[in-house]
Amino acid sequence: MKILVTVKEVAEVDDEFDISGLDIDEGSLEYDLNEWDDYAVEEAVQISEERDDVEVVTVTIGPERADETIRMALAKGADRAIRVWDDALEGTQFLDVDAKAEIIAAVAEAEDPDFVLSGVQAGDDSNGATGVALAELLDFEWGAVVNDLDLDDAAETASVHRELEGGIEELTDVDLPAVLTIQTGINEPRYASLRGIRQAQRKPLDVQDLSELGLDADVVESPVERTEMYEPESEGDATIWEGDADQTAGELAAFLRDKGVVEG
Repeated sequence: MKILVTVKEVAEVDDEFDISGLDIDEGSLEYDLNEWDDYAVEEAVQISEERDDVEVVTVTIGPERADETIRMALAKGADRAIRVWDDALEGTQFLDVDAKAEIIAAVAEAEDPDFVLSGVQAGDDSNGATGVALAELLDFEWGAVVNDLDLDDAAETASVHRELEGGIEELTDVDLPAVLTIQTGINEPRYASLRGIRQAQRKPLDVQDLSELGLDADVVESPVERTEMYEPESEGDATIWEGDADQTAGELAAFLRDKGVVEG
């Protein structure tokens, strides 16, 4: 059995940040493994620990900088990794959902996995659409927002619990191959051990460009264009009181009376 897991490196922005051109300045960014993808990796690794002959392969679209994030997934138990990058991707402003799905679909067609696990969304753009778009391109069945997963003995069907709106859960069977988008809380992602980190340095990390996947530079073209980047103005000011509870409670009460929230 082969499980393909999408892994994304996401940027976290400092509270105080600078804008450079049409993007946030690199000095204001820190990069890490996308939270939802962390749960997807853990779910795949747990399946590999419960069953024989399971290979966990991660796929990432990103520059060389992303290798550190990819190695973290390898340290947690993935067997090998694929990173897709070339000049066409380097030069694009950003990738929309269709482009990401098409690139990952090309990797999936080459790898021929039994199923694909993806985080429900990414912490930076929060589109939440790449997994389902990928399933459409691959003509796979899909289950979105999965918070529990069981495979039958023959690994032909996945019984999944899906988290729906209003606190409703749906239990359904999905025939494999399939794409499942994983919700946080499905498991408890492990920390990478020192042994795992050392082993990750020896695991294969294959870098491929678009041409190796049978794609050309047109795949990165998007009808969406970023025209401006700015920090929105604050709509209000915060008032902070310091001191002991009795003092601050009195100041807060006076403030609320002045605003007409409570009667004097």
